[in-house]
Amino acid sequence: MLHTLRPSPGARQRRKRVGRGISAGGGKTAGRGTKGQHARAGKGRRFGFEGGQTPLLRRQPKLGGFRNPHRIVYQVLNLERIEQRLEAGSYNLETLRSHKLIHGTHPVKLLGKGTLTKKLTLTVHSASKSARRAVEKVGGRIDLIKRQNLTPNT
Repeated sequence: MLHTLRPSPGARQRRKRVGRGISAGGGKTAGRGTKGQHARAGKGRRFGFEGGQTPLLRRQPKLGGFRNPHRIVYQVLNLERIEQRLEAGSYNLETLRSHKLIHGTHPVKLLGKGTLTKKLTLTVHSASKSARRAVEKVGGRIDLIKRQNLTPNT
């Protein structure tokens, strides 16, 4: 049954071939109009061309700047979090990690937000001046880890 289905007569028209002589019906200009850029053969307009108006891509500002691919990304540890979670004592990266104060492999920088009342010895990669002052004020100490390469994956 399905193999006998055919389109109705006249439902499918043949494609009209243009540019094959005036008597063929689509000759001479072949549907392209007369003269002008669109009537010509060849490349046409480039991508983004807006007809003489300054194109969108050229109207955008030229943004400068530089992003250092070797910058050191520290994970921040503030004194207020240490004050909340730790007792007086000595702490290195492993103990800070076990207390869930740091995570991952990024180097750790101690910052001075908050106040400190406990005597601590902290071993970190870097510390701000205010953090140093606060720790030393209560009799503590900050030991810095000297590393050749402070990229996250070392």
